[in-house]
Amino acid sequence: MAAAKKAVLGPLVGAVDQGTSSTRFLVFNSKTAELLSHHQVEIKQEFPREGWVEQDPKEILMSVYECIEKTCEKLEQLNIDISNIKAIGVSNQRETTVVWDKITGEPLYNAVVWLDLRTQSTVENLSKRIPGNNFLKSKTGLPLSTYFSAVKVRWLLDNVKEVQRAVEEDRALFGTIDSWLIWCLTGGTNGGVHCTDVTNASRTMLFNIHSLEWDKELCEFFEIPMKILPNVRSSSEIYGLMKAGALEGVPISGCLGDQSAALVGQMCFRDGQAKNTYGTGCFLLCNTGRKCVFSEHGLLTTVAYKLGRDKPVYYALEGSVAIAGAVIRWLRDNLGIINSSDEIEKLAKEVGTSYGCYFVPAFSGLYAPYWEPSARGIICGLTQFTNKCHIAFAALEAVCFQTREILDAMNRDCGIPLSHLQVDGGMTNNKILMQLQADILYIPVVKPSMPETTALGAAMAAGAAEGVGVWSLEPEDLSAVTVERFEPQINAEESEIRFSTWKKAVMKSMGWVTAESSESGIL
Repeated sequence: MAAAKKAVLGPLVGAVDQGTSSTRFLVFNSKTAELLSHHQVEIKQEFPREGWVEQDPKEILMSVYECIEKTCEKLEQLNIDISNIKAIGVSNQRETTVVWDKITGEPLYNAVVWLDLRTQSTVENLSKRIPGNNFLKSKTGLPLSTYFSAVKVRWLLDNVKEVQRAVEEDRALFGTIDSWLIWCLTGGTNGGVHCTDVTNASRTMLFNIHSLEWDKELCEFFEIPMKILPNVRSSSEIYGLMKAGALEGVPISGCLGDQSAALVGQMCFRDGQAKNTYGTGCFLLCNTGRKCVFSEHGLLTTVAYKLGRDKPVYYALEGSVAIAGAVIRWLRDNLGIINSSDEIEKLAKEVGTSYGCYFVPAFSGLYAPYWEPSARGIICGLTQFTNKCHIAFAALEAVCFQTREILDAMNRDCGIPLSHLQVDGGMTNNKILMQLQADILYIPVVKPSMPETTALGAAMAAGAAEGVGVWSLEPEDLSAVTVERFEPQINAEESEIRFSTWKKAVMKSMGWVTAESSESGIL
């Protein structure tokens, strides 16, 4: 019986999905894209000071090992032979920055997470040196912001003695989470591979998205030594072999930043196809094909993927929202109005309206389309009648309103409005959120039945790599995905009124710092 089952399954591909809130390892059947098993571990976030967000790189690494081990155990229980796992892909939270010692293998400081705001003064000082920011944006597609890795590395070099010393003594290596994991998984101090892929490199502000190389001029501007940077590879090729654990000897052959991985997993391979991922933040990417499209409306130009050493590079326009699922975590951990994240749907359902309450969760400033790091979160429109259910509803609405802003910007940049929105990520299990999103965008929202598209994209890249070749990316070979559609159910006028009221709240959130320093401190 077991042997027959193994024979049917054929080659399997694993994917490490290392996100901001959790780590997962998932195993897919390469012929059907079916998810066979997975395991998930929540990751701690540390907030040592206001605006600072850190994680322990060793905890992240251990969570990867734990997820791989537990998933392999579950597969064995299902009578699935883990020796059928032919490749592993890695997808990761982007921009989060780690500097470690290549001699000892120890991190030299906690990982500085993409959400972190400590580099605000670093950004202000650097911006004085580049009138108009154009030299940066034309090479990188990115605005100068606390969001990207270069300013985080600059802060570490300026403020952490261990990092300074390790750089001077040629012991330091820098990487985003993908680089840290691949280096450790392929042997670490014993021959670990120090690399990244083009999608992650394009989020550092040190990478020229036209030449697809680290840029000497950018490195000199940020005063970051090029010797600490990883080698840049395509998103689909064999980087090295697993050196420990149940999957020792299996090639790691796919690497994509999480949002690019979701774009691949949603099969958005054609110019103009777009997806929105609802995770800790919210990220809307639109494939612009083999040309860089520069935004006039606050979006980023980024590398979408390069699926093989000799394959062409594809680009995307991206709208980034810092706080989406993180607002639910905040309601749970900071306010204590829910005990688990899935309770938010029950609370919101009880009232079915925010009753005029509006929430702008600008906990890390505002990203697209504003790029305003000094914005602060506000909840307004409160009355004696407002209760936790209304606040829960307003929090979900805020995620949808933020998505509406970046979709509007994307429609203006691309000139062709999206007819529907493909969605994925953990929050899409929330049916109230999905219906609200359709109402606020006034277009259908389309969700795949298997929402783990980030991991699927990493698995596809790994399985399709030269030398692995167990996953075909030819359109006719890609499995059709069953979907759930959410159609708009309110009239467009009501949708517009709600959105414009929320925009007024956004203006207040951006005026908060100025108002706070006035005598009254009252808006």
